[in-house]
Amino acid sequence: MTASLPEPDARSRRSDGAAGDEGPRRALVDWAVAERVATWAIARRPPSVDYDPAVLSGAFAEATAQAEQLVSAATGWRAPTPARSVVTDRAGWARANVASFQRLLAPVLVKFERRKEEKKAERRRAGGLPSWLVDLPEPIAGTIAGAGRSVSGAELGAVLAWMSTRVLGQYDMLLTEDMAETQDLLYYVGPNVVELEERHGFPPEEFRLWLALHEVTHRCQFTAVPWLRDHFLALVDQAIEPFQADPRRLAQMVRRTAEQVRAGQGPLDDAGVLGLVAGEEQLDAIRKLQAMMSLLEGHGDVTMDRAGASNVPGAQRFSEVLRERRQSVKGPAKVLQQVLGIEAKMRQYQQGEAFIRAVEERGGTVLFDRVWQGPDWLPTLAEIREPQRWIDRASDGPGGPSGG
Repeated sequence: MTASLPEPDARSRRSDGAAGDEGPRRALVDWAVAERVATWAIARRPPSVDYDPAVLSGAFAEATAQAEQLVSAATGWRAPTPARSVVTDRAGWARANVASFQRLLAPVLVKFERRKEEKKAERRRAGGLPSWLVDLPEPIAGTIAGAGRSVSGAELGAVLAWMSTRVLGQYDMLLTEDMAETQDLLYYVGPNVVELEERHGFPPEEFRLWLALHEVTHRCQFTAVPWLRDHFLALVDQAIEPFQADPRRLAQMVRRTAEQVRAGQGPLDDAGVLGLVAGEEQLDAIRKLQAMMSLLEGHGDVTMDRAGASNVPGAQRFSEVLRERRQSVKGPAKVLQQVLGIEAKMRQYQQGEAFIRAVEERGGTVLFDRVWQGPDWLPTLAEIREPQRWIDRASDGPGGPSGG
């Protein structure tokens, strides 16, 4: 089933002074600026190919429906509703992700705004700062806050513009009850797909089914495993909880970076820039997210290979070309990948696949399928890298991963 590309939530179009709960959501990022910058940057580097959106939408609708049947047969899972596919251009993908960031960050920004107001009230009661500094007149305070939001929005827009040239497909799982019609979608970035097909001579029907298999598998993971989505979002919320920019936190960041460099490690290798400034609680959530994403990405690749074994004879070549594509990035783009933690995501595919194959070699799919029984059964990052540790833990007894 194909849906037209949704516009960002109408509430995201309000100005900074809009009524309702949009104020906290916009407290740190000007979402409109992010969208404008992304659109402007994307327009400066148009794709090198033309395509018919209606024809491509129909092709991906068919590929997605076929992929659902193949993934269901390979995994035994069945999503509660049919998948809906959307073919979009790069600017449309960026707009959709601005909206997703808003939904993702809204609860965190509300907490941040509340905490900021509480601290402001404490300073006012303590009398430790001049009143003009604690409680700036609204026009001045609004100007200062607006400048910070604009900078953050511009940075986000620039990042999304760069990423829009690389993404082929994406599952948007940030579903909320009031926006079900514009979420739970499989996005395919039309110009990137067609560009890759023409550059490498990929058979379009086969390549599009191969892409659909991966994205449909991710959708099945989050819709057919009842606890997975809420657990994932809880970890994300914990990982991105705004931290206080104080000298102690900055000193911790500098010290941690220096220690990693002395140990011969790249300080941006595992968690991107967030890992440099995260506290221990955040780092724990980041590690759990990394382990979960390694599992899910590896499972996506393994399922894609198995489900498409007889339908996608060119799968190995597709995989090799995309692997080379990921590794070919150099210069400033390479640094950007490190800052965003994208390089860590690339390793997740390989580590996740290796984990799954090691577990299945020991106990088959029966043993591996225990990972879907609940959060306690998920492998840790250390277990992803050393599968035998999870195998020992998962084999410890029938009542749970620790035999309880």
